[in-house]
Amino acid sequence: MVLEIWKQIKQREIAPIYLLYGTEAFLINETKQMVLNQVLDEEDKDFNFSAYDLEETPIELAIEDAETFPFLGERKVIFLHNPIFLTAEKSKEKIDHNISRFEAYLKEPAPYTVMVISAPYEKLDERKKITKELKRNAVIVEAKKLNEHELKNWVKDRSKINGIVFEPDALEMLIALVGTNMFMLTSEVDKLALYASDKERISVEVVEKLVSRSLEQNIFTLIEKVVQRKLEEALRIYYDLLKQNEEPIKILALLAGQFRLIYQVKELSRRGYGQQQIAGYLKTHPFRVKLAAGQAGKFTDEDLKQIMELLADADYQMKTGGMNKSLLIEMLLFKLKR
Repeated sequence: MVLEIWKQIKQREIAPIYLLYGTEAFLINETKQMVLNQVLDEEDKDFNFSAYDLEETPIELAIEDAETFPFLGERKVIFLHNPIFLTAEKSKEKIDHNISRFEAYLKEPAPYTVMVISAPYEKLDERKKITKELKRNAVIVEAKKLNEHELKNWVKDRSKINGIVFEPDALEMLIALVGTNMFMLTSEVDKLALYASDKERISVEVVEKLVSRSLEQNIFTLIEKVVQRKLEEALRIYYDLLKQNEEPIKILALLAGQFRLIYQVKELSRRGYGQQQIAGYLKTHPFRVKLAAGQAGKFTDEDLKQIMELLADADYQMKTGGMNKSLLIEMLLFKLKR
């Protein structure tokens, strides 16, 4: 849905009101920037763009601005941030908003103003009249995590803008190495485009050579090396993480989290759940479930039980004992290899 709305914006099919809600900050930021750049030229932004934090400013002040004619231009853009009144939450700072004024504006928005409301909340209060009015009168962008198919399409679109094309295996590797953080993926795609210059196609070799690994991906690879009984390579990854000033306690927490996910995916798969269902049940990204499912087959239930006990013991010693924390994980990796 969000990719379709982006397509409309790029074709200058601009709506008078947008409501962006959800917890995927990248999608909210990207949509806001896209609207702003399509509606206003650079020289118009100083005069005809404004932003209001609704935790600090009453909504009626923003509406007055929206209804005021643009200065030396044909259109204006207004961003409204943090409309806490769309949720069931209570605002920390009590601001009295004239909601009926806002409802009236939604029914007859100023034809020269584009209003973008960004609500970085997982859920809106559907019982409220103002929420219903917004959903009736605004273009809705739900900024939720993209599934694997959507994420790949988005990377392809981003690559096309940069004049590059990923070979299928290279695209798979990019997401495997970086993960699903869209800010990091954007950075890596842009970096690869700079490297590619006259080479349009990005190969697996180029991705492997240039793409930075996320901490989570390093942990995933470390576990893969342990499974393959390649302790020396697992230790090399661990030492590299220490050189990057990653805290041993954080590394241990991620190891525990990954093994917990492997156990949960293994158990839920046995009960007949599909990967999409598991992702929804565990509230994690489908791509993480897919990777964990690939590792789950390499462990017996007894293996995973023993590993969880080892991780719990290491966690206890790290928090209560006097042993060197980095040495504790090193010893843990030797035990996991058995």
